[in-house]
Amino acid sequence: MISVHRSEDRYRGGEPDTGIETRHALSFGLFYDPDNLRFGPILACNEEHLAPGAGFDEHPHSHTEIVTWVVEGELTHRDSAGHSTVVRAGDVAHLSAAAGVRHVERNDGEGPLTFLQMWLAPLESGGEPAYTVAPGIADSTPYALPQAGAMLHVRRLTEGERTALPDAVRLYVHVVRGRVALDGEELGPGDAARITGAEGLEAAVVAEAAELLVWELR
Repeated sequence: MISVHRSEDRYRGGEPDTGIETRHALSFGLFYDPDNLRFGPILACNEEHLAPGAGFDEHPHSHTEIVTWVVEGELTHRDSAGHSTVVRAGDVAHLSAAAGVRHVERNDGEGPLTFLQMWLAPLESGGEPAYTVAPGIADSTPYALPQAGAMLHVRRLTEGERTALPDAVRLYVHVVRGRVALDGEELGPGDAARITGAEGLEAAVVAEAAELLVWELR
């Protein structure tokens, strides 16, 4: 079963007056839909747009696995566990909030910043917070997130190319850029497909180069 969710249907959030614009794929904060609370362990998939100098001041998280994918620009991260880094396009950043951590996220660059932030529920609560960055992740190297029973696959495709999707209990497919065909549906930038009982599926590029994020979920 495939359920397609369009970019234009995402909930609008953020604080545009301060240079923060957000598009929420699932219920988040004041945006509550009882039929759209989560998909498997995925609690949120937020598309964030930060103007130069804008950002999120220090705020807390706990019992959440937070994965960030930069689409354009550079994201500055600092947290209460002593980590400080700049995340760039092609890097996978993972904050394991565990029993509790505070962090800051900012666009300290000169150009606009766009990133996807995905929150997943851990299989077990508690523990010590951790932060890691996998730089320049390759298509052939999935990023394992055993804390949430999940695996992130990156697919970068040229025009006319096809790719097999993993067979899984659940898949969450987000189109970062380009247009792809998936099981008779055409998806464009910001569109997502939530798939249950995935078996033998392929994604094919319809036009231009495409980039996909594919979550393989238990």
